Amino acid sequence: MTEDPTGGAASTLDDLCRRAAELIGATAGPLKSVRVRAGELSVEVEWPDAAAPPSGPPPSAAAASAPALLPAGEPAGAEDGSFHVEAPLVGTFYRASSPGARPFVEVGDEVEEGRQVAIVEAMKLMNAVTAERSGRVVEVLVPDGRPVEYGQPLFVLAPV
Repeated sequence: MTEDPTGGAASTLDDLCRRAAELIGATAGPLKSVRVRAGELSVEVEWPDAAAPPSGPPPSAAAASAPALLPAGEPAGAEDGSFHVEAPLVGTFYRASSPGARPFVEVGDEVEEGRQVAIVEAMKLMNAVTAERSGRVVEVLVPDGRPVEYGQPLFVLAPV
């Protein structure tokens, strides 16, 4: 009989992650961050503060060509009224539910408020990205499978 060299920590961590996934699945709204610890068994879940604007350093000259980060629901283009769908948390951006599957939305698609448009994976958990307002997809700003930051614009939508 072989002994677990981690002293059961791997099993404890698996159980903790499973319980964190259950907790996250039972919560409403997108999450900002999730922390899971095995030592002293800790789970921390943080939701974005809707009243706080995104924080971070001011944009540099090198980032001038990248889209600017705007608070959720704020127009992306003043003239045409377009707006962004933003990443609800830090993770990996996926346009489809699985590799090879059809993307949730394509350029030109009209989406209703609350419709799932993508997934952001964080800690092996798939988090739905939904449109906060109805609109038509004008542009996809992030390639599939790329890392994204909290509040990063993912799509440009135009009002319908």
